[in-house]
Amino acid sequence: MSFPLLTATAAVPAIGAIVTAAVPAARRTAAKWIALAFSLATLVLAAIVLVRFEPGGDRYQLTESHAWIADFGVRYELGVDGIGAVLLGLTALLMPFIIVAGWHDADPVETKNTRWRPTQGFFALILMVEAMVILSFEATDVFLFYILFEAMLIPMYFLIGGFGDRAHAGGDEAAATQRSYAAVKFLLYNLAGGLIMLAAVIGLFVSAGTFSLTEIAEARANGSLDMATSTERWLFLGFFFAFAVKAPLWPVHTWLPNAMGEATAPVAVLITAVVDKVGTFAMLRFCLQLFPEASKWATPVVLVLALISIVYGALLAVGQRDIKRLIAYASISHFGFIIMGIFAMTSQGQSGATLYMVNHGISTAALLLVAGFLISRRGSRLIADYGGVQKVAPVLAGTFLIGGLATLSLPGLAPFVSEFLVLVGTFSVYPVIGIIATLGIVLAALYVLVLYQRTMTGPVNESVRTMPDLKLRELAVVTPLIVLLLFLGVYPKPLTDIVNPAVEHTMSDVQKTDPKPEVEAAP
Repeated sequence: MSFPLLTATAAVPAIGAIVTAAVPAARRTAAKWIALAFSLATLVLAAIVLVRFEPGGDRYQLTESHAWIADFGVRYELGVDGIGAVLLGLTALLMPFIIVAGWHDADPVETKNTRWRPTQGFFALILMVEAMVILSFEATDVFLFYILFEAMLIPMYFLIGGFGDRAHAGGDEAAATQRSYAAVKFLLYNLAGGLIMLAAVIGLFVSAGTFSLTEIAEARANGSLDMATSTERWLFLGFFFAFAVKAPLWPVHTWLPNAMGEATAPVAVLITAVVDKVGTFAMLRFCLQLFPEASKWATPVVLVLALISIVYGALLAVGQRDIKRLIAYASISHFGFIIMGIFAMTSQGQSGATLYMVNHGISTAALLLVAGFLISRRGSRLIADYGGVQKVAPVLAGTFLIGGLATLSLPGLAPFVSEFLVLVGTFSVYPVIGIIATLGIVLAALYVLVLYQRTMTGPVNESVRTMPDLKLRELAVVTPLIVLLLFLGVYPKPLTDIVNPAVEHTMSDVQKTDPKPEVEAAP
């Protein structure tokens, strides 16, 4: 029996979570190093997955299949395509940076009501989320995916509600109330989506007789799966609603600004750069593959919702006074681009959407983590409390600028390539939507540059006059992310080589081909 590599990529962080949680309370530093070691081990395994993955090979590779709940037809089935492989790599890549950036976020603090912050629990929960997210990118059994899709909400709930941002102007009690509200809202929204998806999962089993994604695809290909049009559309809606909440897509997006605003910066990165990608990934893997006709039927409405997300998120980002909430609304706009690329159903759009998932994860991580370092120094998330930071902390200001420029998709940085492909892929079939979506680019330049101007330039605010610059630990977090943004901005080929064959399979599922360019005949 070959080594179960995919299982190992999820088992290592899961074991790391257990070991970290078991470290004695007095040895907090040891728990941090253990968590970091397990995250680095997971990164090595993820790198091996990417090396062993053959872009021109089978659709799902490194597969594993074992009986699990035989009486209900549930199997433990894993496999990665090109899309799952790159997102697995993104997750494993970001985790060490998240852990190092949050090195002191769960240390005990003296407050009005002195209480112990369980440092070990903080890092154990992060590793548990990593394990579940990685396994969700690998699951090819629909029921197994559903279990992971819902289970990851539990550690995320405690990370938001139990380890919130300390930079809260209302004091300890107000901060605790806001954290609880954000955590409960996050949980209720996602549970509601998950319950609707559960009904759809059961309906899928009744219609197909199996939870196996590959078996359903084969049955559909050979014509043995006879699913009524109305049934397929209802099932699609059940799956899509859950994924739209997770993504998040307008109008079920309102939990994200609260969750990101109240969470620590590393946990905010975990939410938007890692966990939310499960929603957009699942649209590609499950909605389009399981329900191709219903996906095409719903395309016009989904594109309009994505367009609203792009413009609405960008407009609200322009008017924000809170740094982290601004980045949250910017992410809503970016997820609109991703979903627009998916449902444009062109190879450029879907390749761009997949690249956008990766590049958005890296750029948002860079910007959010630097913003977190800035906020931890001043103790405030309000933009008005800053000014002139570049004169006292030039390295911090410089890295913040690069992260911001990546967020607005400046040419030469990684997100530009993906956003360009999404717009080209959309414009070729839906020109009006593509043209309106470009407004999101204009607004992105506005909110990013205004944010930089108000926080980093101008007269030095008295409250930041003694602000220290980035330290070695913080530079170790930010520098690799910036290097990646630059590298993938000028040479995205390593990702496109892996992603494009998987996109071709998805295009085949929905029986779509790219429109041929119209060429006028020579006179």
